[in-house]
Amino acid sequence: MFGTESSLSMFLNTLTPKFYVALTGTSSLISGLILIFEWWYFRKYGTSFIEQVSVSHLRPLLGECKVWRNPLNLFRGAEYNRYTWVTGREPLTYYDMNLSAQDHQTFFTCDSDHLRPADAIMQKAWRERNPQARISAAHEALELEDCATAYILLAEEEATTIVEAEKLFKQAVKAGEGCYRRSQQLQHHGAQYEAQHRRDTNVLVYIKRRLAMCSRKLGRTREAVKMMRDLMKEFPLLSMFNIHENLLESLLELQNYADVQAVLAKYDGRTHTHWRMNTSNHISLPKSATICYTAALLKARAVSDKFSPEAASRRGLSTAEMNAVEAIHRAVEFNPHVPKYLLEMKSLILPPEHILKRGDSEAIAYAFFHLQHWKRVEGALNLLHCTWEGTFRMIPYPLEKGHLFYPYPICTETADRELLPMFHEVSVYPKKELPFFILFTAGLCSFTAMLALLTHQFPELMGVFAKAFLSTLFAPLNFIMEKVESILPSSLWHQLTRI
Repeated sequence: MFGTESSLSMFLNTLTPKFYVALTGTSSLISGLILIFEWWYFRKYGTSFIEQVSVSHLRPLLGECKVWRNPLNLFRGAEYNRYTWVTGREPLTYYDMNLSAQDHQTFFTCDSDHLRPADAIMQKAWRERNPQARISAAHEALELEDCATAYILLAEEEATTIVEAEKLFKQAVKAGEGCYRRSQQLQHHGAQYEAQHRRDTNVLVYIKRRLAMCSRKLGRTREAVKMMRDLMKEFPLLSMFNIHENLLESLLELQNYADVQAVLAKYDGRTHTHWRMNTSNHISLPKSATICYTAALLKARAVSDKFSPEAASRRGLSTAEMNAVEAIHRAVEFNPHVPKYLLEMKSLILPPEHILKRGDSEAIAYAFFHLQHWKRVEGALNLLHCTWEGTFRMIPYPLEKGHLFYPYPICTETADRELLPMFHEVSVYPKKELPFFILFTAGLCSFTAMLALLTHQFPELMGVFAKAFLSTLFAPLNFIMEKVESILPSSLWHQLTRI
């Protein structure tokens, strides 16, 4: 042990200053090259190469961003397919549809499906990738018995209008209620019956919720609100379906703002006095952009019709205006992608069937259904336009903790690219551009360090290169001087050189 320490000490003592200079210069060179490459990659692709590689390799260990079923997803046959017929583009990605297939198998099937022939057929149908094969299987199941899940599949994928879909869902309700009552009587007779009752409950809730959405799309909004309220009272524990978001949108259409505030108070769980606090112990995450931006809309509605940026800058913000601005700040920090869609600075597309909380997909889904509600409130979009950019500038880098919420997820861009179609330009906020002066200074420092190292290691060779470089650099100037000297009289040129 002592011999090893002595050898190490002798080795360090024999090192000359030249070694440390060379070591420092080499480190500067490598750092400069990495910085230059990072700058080039950032300018070309808008993201850091090191961060991207780190995320792609660490992502399997850290887990992927959780995606959620879009509470307001459209009907494939009556809406998504119509878009494809008109434009020739596919609005849904394979990844999005595959997630839907997994949802269908989770909610609409159970281990006891083999006991009923129609359910056994539908269990295979939900796994089928070909739409026509799924539809054919649903018709085959209906030939055997009145099957609720078969009606669901036909209403979602075969019906070409909302009216046709509504008729099929009404038939599905009758079949679903019968299965639900039978399984309810047997649910405590064993694990198999428990699973069957859970499946029948999911089926019935899904059908009634889609029926309410059909009523909303067909203009019967009050009827839709009643159906949603009844469904939430009947099945209060099934919050995973997020029916309250459908209810909020319908109440906004009716301009029933008092009921909207009541729903927000129940599902947001935070008043403005709570979420003003920005200490780490009070940082929390609301359920969705719908909650945040609807709360901001209600606050903005109280002041937006008389709001003027010039007047506010002169006299300062009133209490109501401050509450509205803080609500917008909260919403923008939760999902910074939404304002560009609400302000129509970026074009909307059809929302996907799944969304990523705080991602571009959630922003599209929210703005697609709520833009009209913001337009209806006079001055609300103007207030949003005057305040959202200031909030965006205050949003920390995604890896840092925000003022009100947890750090912005680093995997949102990757997940959104899988959820959204190729023809859509995915928003990748928050992204902060580095000033050119910082990049230029960093590059200049790296280049200087590299020159210092090379000059120290190879002084004669670098002298030759320096002479060659300077002679090349001044060659055009020497050429011009020779031409001028040959054109001008020698006496005049002599006087100019003396000056």
